[in-house]
Amino acid sequence: MTRVVAIILHAVPGPGGGPLELAFVAARARNADRQAEGLEAAGARARVEEVRPGGAAFGTRLRMAAAAAPGEGIVILGSGSIPLATAADLRDLVSAAAGRRSQRREGEGAAGRRSPCDEPEAPAGRRSPRHERATALTNNRYSADVLAIPAGSGLEELPEVASDNAVPRWLADRGVPVDDLRSRARLQLDLDSPLDVAIAGLDIGLDQADLAPARANATAVRSVAQDPQSEILVAGRSSAATIRWLERHTASRTRALVEERGFRTSRPGQRPPRSTLGFLLDRDGPDAIGTLLAGLCDAAVIDTRVLLAHRHGPDEAGWPPAEDRFASDLLLADRIADPWLRALTASAAAARIPILLGGHTLVGPGLPRLIRRGLG
Repeated sequence: MTRVVAIILHAVPGPGGGPLELAFVAARARNADRQAEGLEAAGARARVEEVRPGGAAFGTRLRMAAAAAPGEGIVILGSGSIPLATAADLRDLVSAAAGRRSQRREGEGAAGRRSPCDEPEAPAGRRSPRHERATALTNNRYSADVLAIPAGSGLEELPEVASDNAVPRWLADRGVPVDDLRSRARLQLDLDSPLDVAIAGLDIGLDQADLAPARANATAVRSVAQDPQSEILVAGRSSAATIRWLERHTASRTRALVEERGFRTSRPGQRPPRSTLGFLLDRDGPDAIGTLLAGLCDAAVIDTRVLLAHRHGPDEAGWPPAEDRFASDLLLADRIADPWLRALTASAAAARIPILLGGHTLVGPGLPRLIRRGLG
């Protein structure tokens, strides 16, 4: 049997991290420990590696991991990845890295039943036919958070990719079959913010007062979703699957502004990120967002990372710091140093309609969970 090594990359902040950032890093560390334990139980040798600012790029780390474990399969993920994964999910990843795959149908629990942890399913990824060459596996080939790569996939030739998102395409271009688990909605949720931890129902380790504004607006958004006379706006990197879920499972109407889904994986020479809502804020100022949205809908869920990419470009190094972004997600405007983001957050928090601010998880895989269960 091919041995498998599982590597969990845990990003730690530089000096001067604020309380929201430190609480978030601790929550991701707890997730990393859970994943390591689960991957060990699935048969892998698991370890957590700290990633510090200015450290080696993802491509370098993956090449080094392959060189250090010749002839072994690799499972690699971030410490915020797949927090809702079940033991069966982790077994499937380890099996794929070992060069074999479970024959169970995608999207089902270990006994062939739909897992109770799942939200309604996204469109199923194609099932892999039988290949002579072992098949790599990811949660989503277009937005990978975890990769299971069998031995002999040529990782020693991997270019200097910045993140895991580029690896499935690179493997496929080399002739390595790549399958994914898009049918398992629970595996699409990622932890990129304290808000995401709350959406996942995990302990973020913050004072309840810090969660109160976002929790109140989440409750109000859920109420709007039950009203057939109302309309919810979703703006940012949402998906057809999320919009379809809203249309099928909420009484309210849905207005969607889907844009810049691939800005984090853009290539040199590609046009810079641009946002329709961002252009309106360029014209009217960030403190107008509450009024603008109230003229369009009865509740709004906004991906602010698209707005930041529109304003500052796709590189997070040029954005307001993580502490500011996390405070914005929690609607804590008085904790934000950046004037533009503080004005935007204050306007959203004071709007006459409930507005939630966040990232991809909020407007994508986390939204059905939030509508169904509220904020953790």
